[in-house]
Amino acid sequence: MNKGSLWSEWFGGKNARSSASIDRCRILFTLNTVGAGRGSTMLWETRPPAIHAQGPEPWTSEQETAATHLQRNLKEIDAMCKTGQIAARVQILVCEPIPGKWTDWMDSMLVSCGGKPAPIDAARATDNPYKDGIKVEERPSPVQVVVVASAATADTCHDLKSGFMEKRMQDLILAPPFLSGGDMKTRNPAVKTTHPDLVSSDDHDLYVALKWSSLVTIRSISGFLQASADIGAAALSPRNQKQLQPERGADGVTVSVSSAPSSPFLIPSFVRVSYVSEENSKVAKWRMHGDFFHPAAWEICKDSFDMTWIPDSLSGAGGVNGLCYSKRGDTAISRKLEEGEDCGQWWVYMAEEQMPTTPEVYANEITSPLVQGGSNFIWMLTERQRQEIVKQKICLYDNANNKSQKKCDASPQAVMPLGDLESFLINFTPNTALGKKHVTGRRPGYSREKEREQERERVRERKQLKGQEDIEKALFDYTIYPAALFRKDGTVKAARARDIVLTKSRDAQAIGPQTVKSSYYDVTITKPREATSAWCQAIARKGLCALYSDYFRTSTDGRCSEACGMKKNWSKIQLDHAD
Repeated sequence: MNKGSLWSEWFGGKNARSSASIDRCRILFTLNTVGAGRGSTMLWETRPPAIHAQGPEPWTSEQETAATHLQRNLKEIDAMCKTGQIAARVQILVCEPIPGKWTDWMDSMLVSCGGKPAPIDAARATDNPYKDGIKVEERPSPVQVVVVASAATADTCHDLKSGFMEKRMQDLILAPPFLSGGDMKTRNPAVKTTHPDLVSSDDHDLYVALKWSSLVTIRSISGFLQASADIGAAALSPRNQKQLQPERGADGVTVSVSSAPSSPFLIPSFVRVSYVSEENSKVAKWRMHGDFFHPAAWEICKDSFDMTWIPDSLSGAGGVNGLCYSKRGDTAISRKLEEGEDCGQWWVYMAEEQMPTTPEVYANEITSPLVQGGSNFIWMLTERQRQEIVKQKICLYDNANNKSQKKCDASPQAVMPLGDLESFLINFTPNTALGKKHVTGRRPGYSREKEREQERERVRERKQLKGQEDIEKALFDYTIYPAALFRKDGTVKAARARDIVLTKSRDAQAIGPQTVKSSYYDVTITKPREATSAWCQAIARKGLCALYSDYFRTSTDGRCSEACGMKKNWSKIQLDHAD
């Protein structure tokens, strides 16, 4: 943030003596507010909460108004600015102009980001950059409200099935040069051609696009940046620039990422989860979740993803810093490589598009997510990723207009790190998504729809659920995919893929793994799991594998490497021999 810029005015203060004091990550939050309301009334037609109110607030049901969800998001963003490491600006996308009192309220929620402080706090402030001659009312606000529709398109904008707002959100963040129409003056993806008054036209380090019902947190942003650095480290690896060795690629799960145009373009992506509170323990048993209250996804299922091992996909401190090919020979990773161990981590690779319920599933069909397998309702891009996507969009635009035969780069593909999976599960705050049926033919696992119907028919023929149609509906008609099951399925899929490769002569009669296993999930009643693996699972689920990545990736302590998704060959099965 250079001195004299808007960023410097907000966050530098009068005492900023060096650029280091205002060295922050610049993040743009673009918020899609279509569908936000209070009951059947549009949110902007209701009264906002009191600004800087003192004392307890009246209790409001989270189902009553979207203002509670908007407030929660703004509080999270304000907390990010309060860390001193993030400079945030918020772009609110609406279909029609909204009353100024709502803008003032949103501004007051972002005091740490440059919003209007409460009168009592303003009087106490010592480093207020506006006290010397600049009136607070004339200051630039961290909130910008953008009306994305005209009078002719307002009805389309309000239609949740139209995909109108999702497309506007993509256009504002990407800002490709062909948006303005006519001849492109530049093909430089770094140059944005959107109107300079839009805050999205400024330079940012990270772009976050979300719907008002999705909750963004500093954990999700931290996890995304770490995962992006990990993929960047893999792409810069000297080993990955060469052809993948046949013995490494023969397992069907190892994918080499490089800087070559033919390499997969991977972007960390997100899945929304809603909290399930089963109505009784019987229903919880039917669904076999074992938990009474848990976050669960409804847009994916077990068949929506595959597992892949990406070599050298570990980055250390200081930006994109590949640990697996570090020149230093005294690190724990260097010693592991000398002993023949693989360096990298497991990734969830989305094989299907996410399938929300109506009306969002129709919006996805008209405006598909930028990333294949990603979400239209919460996604992030770094500036580098934005430029790469714009390059591909320019190529597709040229091909469509000029009928040229130039081959464009592949579309970006959604991935999530197995070791930090929960950081990529985004809370759907209204918690009303579960228990809704998907549109026929538009449900998760659509690539195995026929097999699923055959399974259901077999259950009917065996009369396993005779007279219990409600159980059958709970198992087959509703997609409820708990976060804990997501982690388990991903781990078991990865472990089985390696077991198939490492087992030289398979016993056709044997059930389960034969050579390697997951030390946490592959347990028996007679030999239950040890405590350490459960502790490591708790560490991974809380996001500590990424938060304390320096320790888990570079130390000699490898007890949690499996839970953190960094052990390619899992745990060897120790056979018990009778005396």
